[in-house]
Amino acid sequence: MSDDHVTPASWTALTTLPDRDRAERLGAAMEEMDPAPDGVGVFEIEDGSGLWEVGGYFAAAPDDTALALLAAAFGARPFAVSELPPTDWVAHVRRELQPVEAGRFFVYGSHDADRVPDDRVALLIEAAMAFGTGHHGTTQGCLLALEALLQDGLAPGPVADIGAGTAVLAMAAARVWPDAPVVASDIDAVAVEVAEANLRVNGMAGRVTCVEAAGFDHPDLAGPFDLIFANILKGPLIELAPAMARAAASGGHAILSGILNPQAEDVIAAYDAAGFALAARRELGDWTTLTLRRG
Repeated sequence: MSDDHVTPASWTALTTLPDRDRAERLGAAMEEMDPAPDGVGVFEIEDGSGLWEVGGYFAAAPDDTALALLAAAFGARPFAVSELPPTDWVAHVRRELQPVEAGRFFVYGSHDADRVPDDRVALLIEAAMAFGTGHHGTTQGCLLALEALLQDGLAPGPVADIGAGTAVLAMAAARVWPDAPVVASDIDAVAVEVAEANLRVNGMAGRVTCVEAAGFDHPDLAGPFDLIFANILKGPLIELAPAMARAAASGGHAILSGILNPQAEDVIAAYDAAGFALAARRELGDWTTLTLRRG
């Protein structure tokens, strides 16, 4: 295994509880533990259950008694503690991720460079940066939705990729529309750095403007955009609907994903209220991708 990419053994401690306030207060209390966790996450579980997950990640085995007391104090379920063995994540990703074909688009890692067809729009995403690579059903669904719009004759225009991750969607748009301005944003500074690195390895440095922003909260995201990608989650998508309506050009399109199939109707309703009409809907496994048109 390559020492550069091997994570040592670590531990996770996970629990759930039914409301955000207690979940956030439990997360804050976990940060004061001894040994302290390397990180704490608090997330709404996107399955319609209304539950929140609180997780801690530890370099040393956590104190079971302290975890039990915290769970009891905040009314959470008992923590499930798991030890994770040392893992070479890059080797694992390379084994698991095969090239993905979505219409004219071909997403691949450098280990599959010899498999790139000559007639495809090829996008290289390194295994070491493999979140939002196109292998997940949500990103693949977005690429297929873009392919459908291209087949229908969608004309080039300004593009925004919100929550861009590796910027694979922004790069796809920039490749098919070489003269269109494209902006990729993410709330995570590391993701912005990854997006810029992926642009460089694809020979597209400077072709896409990469910004750190929450939603559309950046001068470069004022619009109007003829196409907006947002591959995030149901809750943030619904919250973004009014801002997306302001940023979208009249007659412009939005491609949304990160939506579990049972959640699609709620997202459609929120965007209908904001002035979007459903143009297409695609399911890939558990995930739905929506194509919407701004009135």
